[in-house]
Amino acid sequence: MRARGGAQQEFRALHSAGRLVDAYARIPELLARLDDGELDLAGRLLARLDPSEVLAAHPGTPSVRIAVTGRSTTAGLVPALTAQLARHGLLLIPYAGGSGGYVQDLADPASGLYAHEPDLTLCVLDPLTVWDRVRPPWQPYDTALEAERQRLLLAELGGAHAAHAPAGATLVLNTVPLLRRFTHQLTGLAQRAELGAIWREFNADLLRMTDPAAGVAVLDLEPLTAAGVRADDPRLGAYADAHCTAELLAGYAREAAHLARAQRGDAKKCLVLDLDGTLWDGILAEDGPEKVRAADSLRAGAFAGFRRTVEQLASQGVLLAVCSKNDPVPVARALAAHPDWPLSTDDFVSIVADWGSKAEGVRRIASDLGISPSAVVFADDSHFEREVVRAGVPGAAVVPLDGEPAHHTERLLADAWFDVPSVTEEDRGRAARYREREQRERRRAASKDYESFLKNLDIEVDAGPAASHETARIAQLSLRTNRFNLTGERLTGAQIQRIAQDPDALVLAVRAIDRFGDDGVVGAVFARTDGAGLHLENMVVSCRVLGRGIENAVLAGLLHAAREAHLPAVHAAWRPTVANEAQRAFCPAHGFRTTHESSGEVRYLHALEELPPVPSHVRLRLRLTHDLAQEVESCTPSSI
Repeated sequence: MRARGGAQQEFRALHSAGRLVDAYARIPELLARLDDGELDLAGRLLARLDPSEVLAAHPGTPSVRIAVTGRSTTAGLVPALTAQLARHGLLLIPYAGGSGGYVQDLADPASGLYAHEPDLTLCVLDPLTVWDRVRPPWQPYDTALEAERQRLLLAELGGAHAAHAPAGATLVLNTVPLLRRFTHQLTGLAQRAELGAIWREFNADLLRMTDPAAGVAVLDLEPLTAAGVRADDPRLGAYADAHCTAELLAGYAREAAHLARAQRGDAKKCLVLDLDGTLWDGILAEDGPEKVRAADSLRAGAFAGFRRTVEQLASQGVLLAVCSKNDPVPVARALAAHPDWPLSTDDFVSIVADWGSKAEGVRRIASDLGISPSAVVFADDSHFEREVVRAGVPGAAVVPLDGEPAHHTERLLADAWFDVPSVTEEDRGRAARYREREQRERRRAASKDYESFLKNLDIEVDAGPAASHETARIAQLSLRTNRFNLTGERLTGAQIQRIAQDPDALVLAVRAIDRFGDDGVVGAVFARTDGAGLHLENMVVSCRVLGRGIENAVLAGLLHAAREAHLPAVHAAWRPTVANEAQRAFCPAHGFRTTHESSGEVRYLHALEELPPVPSHVRLRLRLTHDLAQEVESCTPSSI
């Protein structure tokens, strides 16, 4: 409580001194410690700041351009959204449409909404959506007709948004709460039940409009109202045309911020768990492995519910790890005991059990997995340990558990740290691939030299036109790959689909397999052809396969293919980001020469005279189109 109060006092002191802009880098940490009421005030104060001043003082601050429109007054959403985004380190650059003008905003290509060039457009459907067109006397059937008209209108507006908004922008809709003051205007219980069924079908149809590739997302507000959030404010609705309660808008803003973070590819990758008081009841060093695993009490059942939540997250690609102050042997025994108990040693890709600093343990886990420490979520019931990790692992998310295990699941899921636009098959198999990686590392350590290790991997690489079902995975790579991303460009599924429809463009999926397993889609190539040759617009490769020569094989194969296709040259570029400095030398190492250099870009050209070989340990199959392929064995590609 002292830390929470201290954060509130520091925030207010910064505001009073007029230093919120200067200290903006501290804002996410301070907001993470505030409760909902304090966060509401902070949002109203932050919303007064000029985003351009923040960017001038902190040029590296990631920003999100969001347009807000709706059926009624929605201005109250902006402060809440400002605070929620700031909690995640994102600066809101807002546009608020006129009251009730969502049709004009979305249908008119010259509207202020499109002039704002939003990354996200929030079209808020308040509780009076549909009802403003229903007149008495009415029956459930009349409501069904109006609901269908509303759905068709929204579908049309979604098409307009796709046509007029910037490439990659997403239109966000929401389900509509059904109010008691409408259901109970029907005195017949059968008719009331029919209305309930119609309304749920309407909301189900809205949810089915979700299509990440088409740039449409739908927020489900039912979990908020089911948690006790009142949807409407009759008084403000009557006098100010503001039909959503402040609590509903705050919950909406929280979910919208999670969506914005997911759209940027900022999902966390690994959940690091404490054991004592977090994953099980009791203290391992005092109670022993068998007792802490017991599940014969109601309290133990609460821990079991939390473990099932963790198991569900793991099934969708969240990596699990342990960081516990315990001796390693008892931890191994406890995790291995009772085969019917959810979660065992095999479910964790890394286990750190010692008596050292948990901040150091979390950093070691991230290093072992080859991920950034900022991609970690740390959950612990100890306030002290959470503060150690918060201070020692900047960027890591810290989940505030306590002594009540029944609240563990709710607190872990509160900030949707692992949300992604859609879960891919590669996600579901992530843990298995990290275990395969561990096998590779053991084989590498046993090999006489690295070259022998690579030859024994039996690496096969297939690079060819991306199939439709691979679009989500390629978008995920584009959004989340930082280390090997030649230009840093981030593309959504909708943008990738549009590129793939261009007859002069190439979107190649890079797939890899070796003796330890199938890695699936591990990279992507974005290219374009014209009279000047092949333009390599970007190349991304997952960090988990770097060091195997896959990226070298693909680039060498592209150069050979370009010459066989009698293209005059291959052009490429490198643009600096916070993480891709090492790739500046990638193209020159393959025979490209620099043609232009500035602070923001280096351009290269390969005249296709002397070509680099495909690494001898990689068997490459390269297909520029579905009908045009070349097989590359060893270092001598056959003719295309």
